[in-house]
Amino acid sequence: MENTGASRHVSVVINRSVADVYEFVVDPRNLSEWASGLSSSTTLIDGRWFADSPMGQVEVSFAPRNEFGVLDHDVTLPSGEVFANPVRVISHRDGAEVIFTMQPQQGVAAEAFDADAATVASDLATLKALLEA
Repeated sequence: MENTGASRHVSVVINRSVADVYEFVVDPRNLSEWASGLSSSTTLIDGRWFADSPMGQVEVSFAPRNEFGVLDHDVTLPSGEVFANPVRVISHRDGAEVIFTMQPQQGVAAEAFDADAATVASDLATLKALLEA
């Protein structure tokens, strides 16, 4: 069955400042340390970031640095298809909360969407462990 529901927000609270979390996540060189669903390595080529991923080499393009904790990024697949990924880091009483918003894609089964959400949750848990170590 296709997932036609609302967006799903996957989040984690990290016991670090918003600034610390933002600076780590916004740097594409750090993707391979925590984003297993996206990257095993990243390379800067002609001012653009590319990541080796389970889908092949993808381009990763973050929103311009900002003071609002916006970490939105586009992932361009080898096919040219672009996936927009809304991500925020916001203040939380225990440090910072990273919120990754997943939007259902046309033609993607609910089971596949659930599996993607589990991967995002695992990646955020890895990010938490890394930044709290």
